[in-house]
This record gives sequence, structure tokens and C-alpha cells, in this order.
Amino acid sequence: MRYSIRGPRRGPALLATSVALATVAACSGGSASGPASAPSPGPATSASPTGAPPPPSPTPTPTRTYPLSSAPLTVPAVRAHEAARGPGWKPAPTGGVVIAANSGGLADEGKLIAGELGIPYRGAVAAGPGDVELALGGTGAPESYTLAVQGGRVRISGPDEAGVFYGTRTLKQSVKATGAMPEGTVNDRPAKPQRGLNVDTARKHFTAAWIEDRIREMGDLKLNQLGLHFSDDQGFRIASDSHPEVVSAQHLTKAEVRRILALAAERHVTVVPEIDSPGHLGAVIAAHPDLQLRSASGRAPRGAVDIANPASAKIVDDLLREYAQLFPGAYWHLGADEYVALMAKDPEATHPKLAQAAKAKYGPSARVQDLATGWLNDRAAVVRPTGKTLKAWNDGFFTGGVVNAAEDLEVEYWTGKEIGARPPVPYLSQGRKMVNLNDEYLYYVLGEPNDFAYPTGRRIYEQWTPLVVRGTTPVPAKYDPQILGARFAVWCDLANSQTPAQVAAGIRLPLAALSQKVWNPTKPTASWERFRALAERVRG
Repeated sequence: MRYSIRGPRRGPALLATSVALATVAACSGGSASGPASAPSPGPATSASPTGAPPPPSPTPTPTRTYPLSSAPLTVPAVRAHEAARGPGWKPAPTGGVVIAANSGGLADEGKLIAGELGIPYRGAVAAGPGDVELALGGTGAPESYTLAVQGGRVRISGPDEAGVFYGTRTLKQSVKATGAMPEGTVNDRPAKPQRGLNVDTARKHFTAAWIEDRIREMGDLKLNQLGLHFSDDQGFRIASDSHPEVVSAQHLTKAEVRRILALAAERHVTVVPEIDSPGHLGAVIAAHPDLQLRSASGRAPRGAVDIANPASAKIVDDLLREYAQLFPGAYWHLGADEYVALMAKDPEATHPKLAQAAKAKYGPSARVQDLATGWLNDRAAVVRPTGKTLKAWNDGFFTGGVVNAAEDLEVEYWTGKEIGARPPVPYLSQGRKMVNLNDEYLYYVLGEPNDFAYPTGRRIYEQWTPLVVRGTTPVPAKYDPQILGARFAVWCDLANSQTPAQVAAGIRLPLAALSQKVWNPTKPTASWERFRALAERVRG
């Protein structure tokens, strides 16, 4: 750099020059911006009064760069994440949760996630810096969502409220796991439409608060179905107006049930009630002993009503009509498993009264199984006008009779061990839709009777998929569209073997593992150890 020096510099002027030179060197990292002997560019009028050129402009501070983001850490894992560079999003007091235009139905979801993240809910206002915006729209699959993090904001959108809700679960879990939601875009959807938990509240009373805690847990795991088996031999656990005499001392009031249903709706969980018949009706028989089935020898098998007695159908139908009004969900479970009359070596010889009734109703070739199938179809006809999808256990479907189970009944497959319980493929080959409750992996039976062992999350995570319907062997992949999902089931055969708190703790990891495999049945990328640690980290 050339300077036109008119004379020696002294005192303050010399100090100022030294500071200016030091500043230039610092800004340029210690190196000049061009050759030392290069002339100053521009006209002479741009020079300083001393004849020196103007000091160079300082080099700008480099823009901060970020590594490509990683997928958020959640249970179940998201199915697709488009990585991006950026700081991601963290909850901050200046941010809040807002609802996009024409998305007012998301207010509940917005208030919930705002409270969980500790930021304000601002309602239907334009999104600002640091905000989380929820929006309805798009043409994705049911329960799908897109979660985009860009420019310091989060936008969660989906074609339905359930999908947006699941997007908020992803956000909540990611923040809980790492303190932030990574930059980029998540596109996510479930593999199966029915995903959930089944609880036997008949053999063991569970409080409304306990059931509500399970619903909250299910919502965070993106599970959407809670089966309530509330009638069995040991108890009838929901208050009844039509037949209060059958209700056990410990039971849920209808007000408690409505509270459970309200929370379930908020968390996008459908409650599937079950009144099992014609077996497992011991609590009803205790109040109406005239309904008890008796064999030719006078034996009275526990829980089995006499399906040749019209009074049996009347009381069950009364209860079906009453509770179908209480439960607004889209499903109803008719039971139909383990009817003792059909578990005899020769049902017609053991129960000649039923055999005679079958022939009288369905013709000379009819057998006891046809009378039982007719019972199932008649109960289905009672509930069908409500528009609910109807379900029954797989060992309530028989082959080779003159009466066939109604075609619209979904098979809830739990076992191949009972008489009449065929392997899964014959049901599927007939075109039946099926839900997987494989007793090898998904049955948590209190007290572990009859060779049952408490299932582990690890075994579900590493070995099971929705195609593994019976035992450990999957059905052919071509039947995958007919398998609508799965539920993990708690059965309280030896009710006092565990406390409700122990049950909740015992099913936590199996339920998390199930949630992963019904959301995405492909082999998980994370090891079981990593998955388990993450499941514990994001809980609650």
C-alpha cells in the first residue's frame, strides 16, 4: 500500500496510523487483500487528504453453517425424514402454538402440545418467529402428517386431525429426547389402521384413572384402539340401567366411562367394547341361573349360557343395545370364543338339547356349531344398525356347517389351540379381514397360567411382525392388506398376581415395541438396547 508522506508523523497522528494498520491486518486475517506494490484503484479524488487511498472494507463475518440434520428420535420411529441444514427448533418463551386458517378443529391438539412444551397457545393467528403452526389439509393417507422445520418455525399439517395429532407427538418426543426438533421435513404415516391395547377389566377391576393413564400412553405411541373386555365369568364392570342386577360391586360408572371416552377422543383412541357371548357370561348367569347351559349328564360348564333358551338371547341383546349407545366408536366386539359346548369331543351327544334346537332351526343336517354360528349372526344383527364394524374371536368361526358367520365380521385372531380354531390362512383365503392378537407374542396373562409367559418388548421388537398371526411363522405376504393391525392384550386370569401398577409397568416396553411394528413393520434400524433406552427417555 502506497502512502504520500509530506513529512514525518509525530505524536497522536503516528499512533492513529499504527492503529489503522493493525485493524486492517486483523480484518484480513493478517494478509493483505492484494500485492503490496499494487496502485490504489479509482480516481485521485477518492484518496485521503494525505494522498493515501481509503482503507479497505472489512471482510464480512462468515454465515454459520450447520451439518445435515438427523431424523428426530421418537417411538415409533418416523418413516421418512428429509435432512436439511439449519438450527432446528427449540421451545422458547417468544414462540407459541397457532392454528392455521380453516383448521379450527385442531384447537384441542394445539392446547395440548402448547402445555406439554411450556409455550403459549395463541389460537387462530398468523405464525410468527419461533411458532408451531398446526394445519389441516393435503391429500395424504388417513392419519398421515408432514412436519416441516425451517426458518425457526415448525409447521405440522395433515389431511385429518389424527394425523396432525401424531405430528405433535413426534415434536413432543423429539424435544423430550434431545431438547429440539431437527431441521428438515418429516413425512410419516402408519402401516396399519388398527393399533392398540386390549384390557380385561372383567376379571380384574381397573379404575378410570388407570385406564386414562393407558390412553395417554397410547396416544404418545400413536396407538389408536383400546379394547375393553368388561364382561366375563368373574365380573361385569360397567353400570347398567337395563340389567343392574348383573353388575359387580367394583365397576365403572357411566359418568366415568364418558370421561374415559372424552379423553380417548382427545387422544384419537377409539374404545372397542366387548360383551363376550355365548361363553364367558358367568356374571350374568350368577344373577340369572335359569340361563345356565347343562349337559346331558347335568354338568353346568362355567360361563356358558343355554343358547337354545330365548331368554339368553333377550338379556344379551338388552345389554348390547344399551352399551352400543354408550360407546360411540366405530367398532363392536361380539366375543364368541371358547363356548364350552363346542369344546366337547362330541357336542351333539354331550348337549342333545342344543343339537335338537339346531336341527329345528336350521334343518336336519345342522349341528351345535350351526346353532352357535346363528347366535353370533343374531347378535351381530342387533348391533349392525348402529353402523359399527363388528368383530369376533377366531375360534367363533366354524367351517363345514350349514350356517356361516356373517361376511362383514372381522376376525380377531388370538389362538390356534382351541377346538375349531383353524390356522390363519383359511380365514384369509376366504377374504376375511383380520386383526392380530397372537397369543405367542401379544398375550400378557396375569399369573402366567397354561404355559403362558409374560411377553417381552425385545421379543416383539426383534421377532414379531403383523404377518406373524399364529405361533412364530408369518403368513404369506400377499395377505398383508387383509391384516388390519394388532393389539397387545392384558388378560387377568389370576387377577391378584399383579397390582394395576405392576401391570402398567410390565406392559410398557411391549406396548412400545408393538407401536414400532404396527407403524412400520420393516426391520428396525436401531438395536433393541437403543430402542429401549429411547422408549424410557421419551415416556410420559
